[in-house]
Amino acid sequence: MSNIVAIVGRPNVGKSTFFNRLIQRREAIVDAVSGVTRDRHYGKSDWNGKEFSLIDTGGYVLGSDDIFEAEIDKQVELAIDEADAIIFMVDVESGVTGMDEDVAKLLRKVNKPVFLVVNKVDNAKREEDAVEFYALGLGNYYSVASINGSGTGDLLDALVEALPEKETVVNEALPRFAVVGRPNAGKSSFINALIGEDRYIVTDIAGTTRDSIDTKYNQFGFEFNLVDTAGIRRKSKVKDDLEFYSVMRSVRAIEHCDVCLLVLDATRGFDGQDQNIFWLAERNRKGIVVLVNKWDLVEKDHKTTLEFEKAIRKQMEPFTDVPIIFISTLTKQRIFKAIETAVAVYNNRTKKIKTSKLNEVMLPIIESYPPPANKAKYVKIKYVMQLPTAQPQFAFFCNLPQYVKEPYKRFLENKLREHFDFTGVPVSVYMRKK
Repeated sequence: MSNIVAIVGRPNVGKSTFFNRLIQRREAIVDAVSGVTRDRHYGKSDWNGKEFSLIDTGGYVLGSDDIFEAEIDKQVELAIDEADAIIFMVDVESGVTGMDEDVAKLLRKVNKPVFLVVNKVDNAKREEDAVEFYALGLGNYYSVASINGSGTGDLLDALVEALPEKETVVNEALPRFAVVGRPNAGKSSFINALIGEDRYIVTDIAGTTRDSIDTKYNQFGFEFNLVDTAGIRRKSKVKDDLEFYSVMRSVRAIEHCDVCLLVLDATRGFDGQDQNIFWLAERNRKGIVVLVNKWDLVEKDHKTTLEFEKAIRKQMEPFTDVPIIFISTLTKQRIFKAIETAVAVYNNRTKKIKTSKLNEVMLPIIESYPPPANKAKYVKIKYVMQLPTAQPQFAFFCNLPQYVKEPYKRFLENKLREHFDFTGVPVSVYMRKK
């Protein structure tokens, strides 16, 4: 399970540039889906062989200046709660500001590794100016210039050194299903309805569940671990519905599960926050089942379900081969169907197809619809095999892999789905040199 590192700080100090610099080593893996440049505030990075997840809080702060301060405080508090290490970024051009002092005050109380990073230090004069950040009382600082990457090596050396060793989770044999979604969509009620006991406190206040909790489920011939990732810690002041925290909460659970059950609130639709969580699961190549909860509260006619489903699929493009189930945790409507579907998606994700069968089905299709010629060069695909990975990945061996474009790879993916049923699971298609 990888560590989580949060980048905090006031707006416009260069957090996003720094974030992009760190994840670009892994860009292809982080965002393996072509044509999906959704939001870029979560990524994976590694340094010296140690992998960690990076969260750029900057992307989540929206609003006017007076809202900024309150939001940043909330994010820093959440990062303190949830992250394993914190990068606090300041800007040498503007010097120490009041907002920096507020953040530093929160961070001084923390017993987790905090790295003070002074950005935009790209000459000797600015190196001298950076000294004033000692005043924040956080000890030594690292000077970097995110725009060209200078100084990031030393920072990363110290960062990975300070990250705690993650213990491996026992009981890996059982599939892990994570129940994810925005606060108050009904994640805890869903688990209560399944388990048949109120072991989760369910209230109308968003974010009453304290931590992600594992529950072993063993009924009707199914056995798996359920991971609840609901809201945020109970605090005297319950925080507002912050997009950032449901994503931060979901990161841990999603990275370490096999199938995500994404619970939506039917009265709100598939909004930005749900989409963030959906793309997070998709980027991590996990199985996905969408559960539209509170369906009993929606006024319906004979077309409602179809139209609702169509609207959701439109927003999921290009990955639309995902089961969508309309449930009510209150009346327990279709709760069991949700679990059955999750098990089916898990089986699809772990499915292995014989090479002989793959070639028998795919080669005639490729012969009828070969890749378009490029610069008078013809691509000949000779052979296909499934790679020995945890999720479905296929290698197509050909003479000129560099000439096969994304639309054709999508065509191959669709044909694989058509013949072998990978519903609910992201499929990766690679072109390899024969």
